[in-house]
Amino acid sequence: MARIALYGATGYTGRLVAAELRDRGFDAVLCGRDGAKLRRLAGEVGVDWPVRAAAIDDPGALRKALGGADAVINCAGPFTFYGAPVIEAALDVGAHYVDTTGEQLYIHRVYEHVDEPARRAGRAVIPAVGFDYLPGDLLASLAARGHGALDELVLAYAISGFGMSRGTMRSGLEMLSGGDLDYADGDWRPGGGPVLRESFAFPDPIGSEPVVRYPGGEIITVPRHVETRDVRYRWTASTFAPHPALRATVPLTMPLLRPLLATPLRDLADRGIDLLPEGPPEQARRAARWTIVAEARRDSELLGRATVSGPDMYGITAVIAVRAAELLAAADFDRAGALAPAQAYDAEAFLRFLEPHGVTFAVEDQASAATASRQSA
Repeated sequence: MARIALYGATGYTGRLVAAELRDRGFDAVLCGRDGAKLRRLAGEVGVDWPVRAAAIDDPGALRKALGGADAVINCAGPFTFYGAPVIEAALDVGAHYVDTTGEQLYIHRVYEHVDEPARRAGRAVIPAVGFDYLPGDLLASLAARGHGALDELVLAYAISGFGMSRGTMRSGLEMLSGGDLDYADGDWRPGGGPVLRESFAFPDPIGSEPVVRYPGGEIITVPRHVETRDVRYRWTASTFAPHPALRATVPLTMPLLRPLLATPLRDLADRGIDLLPEGPPEQARRAARWTIVAEARRDSELLGRATVSGPDMYGITAVIAVRAAELLAAADFDRAGALAPAQAYDAEAFLRFLEPHGVTFAVEDQASAATASRQSA
């Protein structure tokens, strides 16, 4: 079985990935900045894997920590700061690389700057293989399959009970502080635009819900394998304001956050995150639910629609990350470069692998997709 190195093992997501590696019977290496914490984690998880401490700013130590790995899973964020050194070390030691980022601009930089080095190394680099954004990217490929060039690929997320970890909050600050991208008229451009007052028709029992813009990773990944002029990306307003009375304010407040985070408020937010729990408790984490819908459109006509739903965003991220690394490390994997998930994996096979973990998905033909969309509206 492949050897997988897990960097950022002691964080909230890293611990879940370590447990998944143990449960799947992998030979793994626990890596991160603090050797004492790594040894403690090994005891808590109940494994005798090697423990290798390496600071993010020590390339030699990073290469030594990741040496001998067939694939690397990086859970250490914010990835804007900590992603590139781990990618470079992974390629230097001949390992494939995946990470659990949700940071859109970082994802874009990986594809812009790492594709050629990864090709030269003969290895794959795939960012964002968590709940966000691997299932959505795979789903988009299924919705668009067989329909040729599109005018628009729409992705919409409905999420309930999402309690964020400290790492997710810090990544979120980076996303809000650094800007974002849209994909329109066949190219990426700075995000923004007018305040949205928009709804999206999700399948029952969710139905029509107010949605807002969000700097999602599929804006970066989907155009790499789907021929589309535009990618439209939305999250339910209730994700950010669970109380119904506050949802109408979300489109108004989100554009204000970026300039505010250019002030001393950013430092206050960082310090406030330090005072919060590391992440949601297990019961709350497992109770969370998510649904993603992808729609392929041309000339305002709905051509294809696919839906995926599941529980426990952090738990499913651990399952996805381990499976993603496992497939890259397989003897018959023969692709290299910075790849979108749908460029590296068989979409249906990967989603079916997730079914025992509570994930369901469906791909609808043109007639049934249009009917479902009308009934949910």
